[in-house]
Amino acid sequence: MPLPDRDIAWPPTDPCVQNALADWDAWYSSEPDRLTDRYLNRGVRELPENRPSQYRGGVIGTLSRWFWGQPTEPGQKREKLHIPLAGDIARTSSMLLFSEPPTLIGSNDATKKRMEKLSEQLHPTLLEGGEVCAALGGAYLRLVWDEEISDRPWLTAVPADQAVPEFAYGRLRAATFWRVVEVDGNTVWRHLERHERGRILHALYVGTPGMLGRRVPLQDHPETEPIAREITSEDWIDTGAPKHLTASYAPNVRPARAWRNIPAAAYWGQSDFQGIEGIMDALDESWSSWMRDIINGKGRIVVPNSMLESLGPGQGAAWNEDRRVYSGLQMLQRPGDPNPLEVVQFEIRVQQHMDTCSALVAEAARQAGYSASTFGEHGEGQAVTATEIKARERRSLITRARKALYWQPAIADALAAQLAVEAGPLFGVRGLDAEPPEVEFQDSISEGLGELATTAELLERARAASRETLVRLVNPGKDDTWVKAEVARITDESAMADPVLTGGEGFPAPGGEPQGG
Repeated sequence: MPLPDRDIAWPPTDPCVQNALADWDAWYSSEPDRLTDRYLNRGVRELPENRPSQYRGGVIGTLSRWFWGQPTEPGQKREKLHIPLAGDIARTSSMLLFSEPPTLIGSNDATKKRMEKLSEQLHPTLLEGGEVCAALGGAYLRLVWDEEISDRPWLTAVPADQAVPEFAYGRLRAATFWRVVEVDGNTVWRHLERHERGRILHALYVGTPGMLGRRVPLQDHPETEPIAREITSEDWIDTGAPKHLTASYAPNVRPARAWRNIPAAAYWGQSDFQGIEGIMDALDESWSSWMRDIINGKGRIVVPNSMLESLGPGQGAAWNEDRRVYSGLQMLQRPGDPNPLEVVQFEIRVQQHMDTCSALVAEAARQAGYSASTFGEHGEGQAVTATEIKARERRSLITRARKALYWQPAIADALAAQLAVEAGPLFGVRGLDAEPPEVEFQDSISEGLGELATTAELLERARAASRETLVRLVNPGKDDTWVKAEVARITDESAMADPVLTGGEGFPAPGGEPQGG
C-alpha cells in the first residue's frame, strides 16, 4: 500500500492476524497482566471481572474458559503464576541460529574487509531479530542512517507487528514501518516510513488508537522534524540505490497455518507459539496448582473460640499463628481433651505436579519443532560428545536448518542494499561490490578438541588430507595467515626431528648426496 492520504483503520491488517499477533506478543512478554488483559478483558473492558460472559459460549466464552480467562473470585488475591516458556522458546530459536555470527563473504577485497567488520556489528541485531521472528512469525532487517551517530548506515531488526508488507509471489516488494511517537489521551501520533526500491517515504499522522487519522507536516513533531530537513518536496529520500530495497523480510517458517487462506497474509511467517497457546496455558495452571499445594501445605491450627483474641466490640476475634508464647489468655478446655489445638496439614503433591509440568514442556517443545532436551539438563552432568548432543538435539537442529533457509536470503539482500547505499552518492565509498554476499551459518554445536584431534589423526593415517587441511580442522577459528604460519612451523619441527629430512648420518640431505662413509 502507498502512504495513506485519508483516515483508515490502523494497522490495516486482517483482524485474525492482528489478534494472533497480539496473543503471541502477550505470551512473549511474560507479563501476567498482559495475559489477563488478552484472555479476561478482551472486548469487554468496562465490565466487572465476574460477568455472565464467563459462562456462555462464543469467542468470549471460549477465551474465558482458559486458565488466564478465569476471573479471580471477589475477596481473594490473584494466585496465578506464569512460566515464561514462550520467551524461552524464542530465545532458544535465536541462539540456535545466531549463537555465533554468520560468515559473510564478499566478491572483492574491499567488500571482504567490509563484510568482516559487518559480521561483528550485525551479530546483536541478528540475535534480536531471530528472537522476535520466532515469537511473532517474522522479522525485518531495515537499513537506517544518521550522520550525527555514524558515518555509515546500519541494519536494525523490526518485529512483524510493526510493519505492513507488500509481497509479490512470496518476495517482499515494499514495506511500511510505523511507530507511535506520542500518545496524548485519545490522540495518537504515528510516523510511517515506507521503503521502496531506490527511495524511502516518510509521513506523520495524528489519529486515535484504532484509526490512522489525518496527515500533518513532519515539522509538527520534534521526533520527525530532523527527517523533514532531508526529504524532497515529495516527502521521500533518494537512497542512491535504485535497484535495491532497503528492507528485507525473514519469515520464521512457512506456510502459516493460521491464515494460509487469507490473501493479504498468505506470505507471512508462522510463530513458534502457533498451536501451543493452550499447552502454555495448561502449564501455567499446573504450576499455579503446585504453588497452591505449597500454600495449602502450610500447617493450619484450628482453635476454639475461647483462644481467639478479641479485636474489640463488633470487630470479631483473631488468632496470631506466628506468635510463639501466649500468656494471660482466658480459655476453656473441653473435658477429657488434653490439647485444645488441632493441626491441619495437607499433602504437597510434588511428583505429580513435576511430571505434569515436564510433560507439558516436552509437548510444547515438540509442537514448536524442538527436542525436549533443548530446554532441560540431561545426563546428570556427565561429559558428552558433540555427536551425542547432535543425536539428542536432532529435531531442534532440523528446525534450525529450516529457519536458516529463510534467513540466508534476507541477510544477503539487506547487506547488498547496505553496500549499494554506501557505494552510492550519499556516502561515496569506493571499491564496494553491491552483489549479495555469501552467508554461511556457523555450527551451533562445536566439537571438542579431543574429537577434532582424533578425526585429524584418522585422516592423517589414511593419507586423506593435507597438513594444511588438518590444521584448519583442528583450529576452525583461525584465519589464512595463522594457518599458513602454523603449517610452516609444523613442517620445520618435523624436518628437525626426521633424519631423512635433516640429512643425518647415512641419509641423504635435501638436494644433496648421501652423507658419511
